[in-house]
Amino acid sequence: MAIAVKPAIPATPASAGADARFSSLVLDFLAYLEFERGLSRNTLNAYRTDLLQYGEYLSAHSLDPLTARPADVADFLAELATGEGERPPCSASTIHRKAACLRSFYKHLRRDELIGDDPTASLSAPRRSKKLPQVLNYAEVQKLLAAPRGSEPTALRDRALLEVMYACGLRASETIGLELGDIDMREGFLRARGKGSKERLVPLGRQAIAAISAYLRGGRSKLVGERHEAKLFVNFRGGPLTRQGLYKIVQKHARDAGLSGQMSPHTLRHSFATHLLAGGCDLRAVQEMLGHADISTTQMYTHLSGDRLKEVYFSAHPRASTD
Repeated sequence: MAIAVKPAIPATPASAGADARFSSLVLDFLAYLEFERGLSRNTLNAYRTDLLQYGEYLSAHSLDPLTARPADVADFLAELATGEGERPPCSASTIHRKAACLRSFYKHLRRDELIGDDPTASLSAPRRSKKLPQVLNYAEVQKLLAAPRGSEPTALRDRALLEVMYACGLRASETIGLELGDIDMREGFLRARGKGSKERLVPLGRQAIAAISAYLRGGRSKLVGERHEAKLFVNFRGGPLTRQGLYKIVQKHARDAGLSGQMSPHTLRHSFATHLLAGGCDLRAVQEMLGHADISTTQMYTHLSGDRLKEVYFSAHPRASTD
């Protein structure tokens, strides 16, 4: 099993601080996450990084991962929260992520009967601050979507890219993973592949369909040339667009539209959800389109639609006005 996971998880370096047994446990756990739970490469790499850091802590304190106590795990997280040596303190959200990783790791060890008691069973981590995501208003979205100008192949690609991301609320990985066969412009849908390889259908608006059509007619064929490429969005060489390439495209046009700040591909996803809810879309429908497994994740966006709620309230409630 450990051999099969190597394409997705690089081999653990000997200098990582974790002993051979811990490294073997980590590789087995990551193989389980990849093959049985279908987690993405990015998630697997994040888990690997967190566990190697935990392994360094265990090694430095001469602790065995199979006999670690709740206090050992709590001390590890406390060191991360306060900072150790030249390492800066971790944020509450980072501590939460690492604690979740350790819970999943020890749950796996207990399931395999490698440990009797789970040291993370009563683990508590700092409360996360409820930081609301950055969202563009509709006027700002219009500026961004109008930023790619001209009829050059890359301009047509960028216009289609931004329109699709805002029209469908796609994650960055879902956007660059789109293939030609995922687009059904006649029916007005696209198929997105989300976390855990889960697929969902998302409606395509008229503007997004028009932008994709223009890109396919006058942009993509010139970028791809004679080569066969299944991905919908390609780079200037005609190869698959990368996550880094996507970020650069979004940030370039955000600067051109005067919207630099903290603008990222995810900003368009947040704006998509917020604008749908503000326009009266059902929360469950937004959850389905975003691909959220838990509706509580989608409910975050209800906090961002307060202005629309106030507008509806003051126009409809008989006692809302003092007139």
